[in-house]
Amino acid sequence: MALTASCPSCGAPVVFKSAGSIFAVCEYCQSTLVRHDQALEDIGKMAALVEDRSPLQLGAEGSYKGVHFALIGRIQIKYSQGYWNEWHLLFDDMRTGWLSEAGGEYVLTFARQVDEALPPFADLKIGQRFVLASRAWTVSNIENAECVAGQGELPFKVGAGYPVAAVDLRSGANSGASFATLDYSETPPLLFVGEPVAFASLKMSNLRAGMAVPTATVEAQVFRCPSCGAPLQARSREILAVGCASCGAVVDPADRNYKLLSQAAGLRDEKYTPRLALGSKGVLEGKPVEVIGFLVRQTKVEGIAYDWREYLLAGENGTYRWLTEYNGHWNVVDVLSNPPTTSGIIELDNVNYGGQAFRHFSTTPVAEVIQVAGEFTWRVRRGETCSVLDYVAPPLMLSRESTSNDLNWSLGTYVAPDTIAEAFQLMGRMIAPVGVYANQPNPWEETHRRVCRLFWKLALAAVLLQVFFAFIGGGRTLLRQDFVFSRQMAEETVVSRDFEVRGKPRKITVRNTTSLDNNWIGLDLMLVNKATGQAWPTTRELAYYYGSDGGESWSEGSRDDEVVFLDIPPGTYYLTVDPELAPEKPVPVRDVIEVSSGAAGWSNFVMVMLFLAVFPFFTRLRHAAFEAARWSESDHAPASSDSSDGDD
Repeated sequence: MALTASCPSCGAPVVFKSAGSIFAVCEYCQSTLVRHDQALEDIGKMAALVEDRSPLQLGAEGSYKGVHFALIGRIQIKYSQGYWNEWHLLFDDMRTGWLSEAGGEYVLTFARQVDEALPPFADLKIGQRFVLASRAWTVSNIENAECVAGQGELPFKVGAGYPVAAVDLRSGANSGASFATLDYSETPPLLFVGEPVAFASLKMSNLRAGMAVPTATVEAQVFRCPSCGAPLQARSREILAVGCASCGAVVDPADRNYKLLSQAAGLRDEKYTPRLALGSKGVLEGKPVEVIGFLVRQTKVEGIAYDWREYLLAGENGTYRWLTEYNGHWNVVDVLSNPPTTSGIIELDNVNYGGQAFRHFSTTPVAEVIQVAGEFTWRVRRGETCSVLDYVAPPLMLSRESTSNDLNWSLGTYVAPDTIAEAFQLMGRMIAPVGVYANQPNPWEETHRRVCRLFWKLALAAVLLQVFFAFIGGGRTLLRQDFVFSRQMAEETVVSRDFEVRGKPRKITVRNTTSLDNNWIGLDLMLVNKATGQAWPTTRELAYYYGSDGGESWSEGSRDDEVVFLDIPPGTYYLTVDPELAPEKPVPVRDVIEVSSGAAGWSNFVMVMLFLAVFPFFTRLRHAAFEAARWSESDHAPASSDSSDGDD
């Protein structure tokens, strides 16, 4: 039941909607009020909230897993890289929770009691893994922050300057409780467990007006660069770094004296011109975005510098996305709320995420910011470094960026330059991609797949035709007869029995299977049409020798032979055979003569299969060449013959 009391400072009504709320800020005079049963104690003024681009406000309503909730309180926290909001939620089932809002990511958590002791704040490190509340967690962020302002109803006493030592934990890309925060501002520490949520899934209503895309609805802060005097602006208090496009200085707009985060480097050092001008507006994947920041990172490998561009995009509902570009290759990048689950030695592991296997592509120990322009939601500066691990499953790329107190995973999707040009209406002004990029789709992938499917269909048709001709279209044995050739038969012509060829002209095969044993035999064969006397003569010589030499067996020649007569017309036929035996070994030789017709030839079938195989072989070679070009730029490039020779 809601409790209504009067503010002891201005007399305005103060309503406590939650029985668990003990602290409130009067919305009329900003007095800090502590609830004592039916009375309120004024303990001073609360600092004003920092203006931001949040679409949320007190009184906004939504739904989570079918339960309605309302936003009844808010604390604003300042940390090393900016601000984040913690919204206090009251559900219709009287539960309370927290909706964290930072950098366009929304995370909903609930307080949770655990029996085990929570690890000390000083013992935790980025990337550390441990088990808590029956789940394996990875430390993704460590912050010594402070509360700068509060609003509405809160379950504990806070004020400006209230210290907030917090550690964020991630448990992988699983549904349910995949996010946790350890809050060390209380003793003992508090554990909050929940999950990142898509803003649209909360079905929010009563939002702030005009916050879909950054516009003039948020008053811009205009000032001059302390280094060169050029005019600069920060569109809201949420912007914590502004890069001067004139001199390269990076300024902290939240500092009263506009402190330089990094010094100007001079025009000659600002050698990168953004391909997407700051302030460019476009529609990406059906959603409006605006380019508000541009930076260049650099890494060096064996003394060679590699640079790439990154663009910060402001989107709907206070969200942010990135575009990255290297040598004309573009990626749309989103920071992951549910990162992959990895083992401890991730540099050596491949990573599974979203049902796909990502292969480790490269490890960049030091990626340094060398140029900054525009607005950023963290205090970026020239010289800032991080380590990057990239994993690919084209057209996707998983990237893990880590510093001493922060760890983030992002998912990039390769997009064609024409897509970017169309999104920002820059047709004809994009450079063509150079080389092959890490997650660039292989253009031969689909072609090879289509060619292979067609190959198997045509190969199956060829096999079926061959089977038809071999087993249905003929292949009958017309004659099988044994002969024994001896020296006494040298002057005789042996005649076989008659056999009949029916139907259309056919191929006739005559096969001789002999008993040769270290000797040879010559056979003058003639196929004769009994009715017309037309004859088809041929001469065959068979030889077979074998033995052993130095303990090793050897053999040469063959006991068998086959001859083919083509286009033999229908009719009755017989064979004549004139044998010639080896004079050096005039022993009888047994010969089995088998005549068959109509069997399909295999030569045409083999030629067809070889012809069909040329096409998938070609596309496979092209596919492999593209992949070789891709992986030649990775940490897993194939060793060249030159490098192997150099190791000898």
